[in-house]
Amino acid sequence: MILVSSCLAGMKVRYNGTDCLDETIQNLLNENKAIAVCPELLGGFSTPREPAEIIGGNGEDVLAGTAKVVDRSGTDVTGMYLEGAYITLAKAREVSATMVVLKENSPSCVSAMIYNGEFKGKKIAGNGVTTALLRKNGIKVTSEENWLL
Repeated sequence: MILVSSCLAGMKVRYNGTDCLDETIQNLLNENKAIAVCPELLGGFSTPREPAEIIGGNGEDVLAGTAKVVDRSGTDVTGMYLEGAYITLAKAREVSATMVVLKENSPSCVSAMIYNGEFKGKKIAGNGVTTALLRKNGIKVTSEENWLL
């Protein structure tokens, strides 16, 4: 079983109320080979919501308590990101996920380049909170850009 970001399955759950439909991923759901999750919604966010970025590090640093996730208004939303990450981990374990395909650019799901926390579109190397937690627990995580490679 594969866990996939809900937005990649065509669900309008991104911060701005859109999706990032990947038809191959949608087909996996239709064939019951994948299950869709949105760590941010699982953490208690609604759609739409303000964009957020990790301040002071990356997903691993958020898990360690040395960085935080803040929305554009300056509200600390770290707790909701952590909650969503832990619920996603539980779901991955529950379905014995062999892989998790998450959306790049999300402070939860990104697996390569995160926004640097200045809300200016600049990226740095790093993982999102959910990706960091899943990898820390031995679960393979990749992005929609690399999962078929």
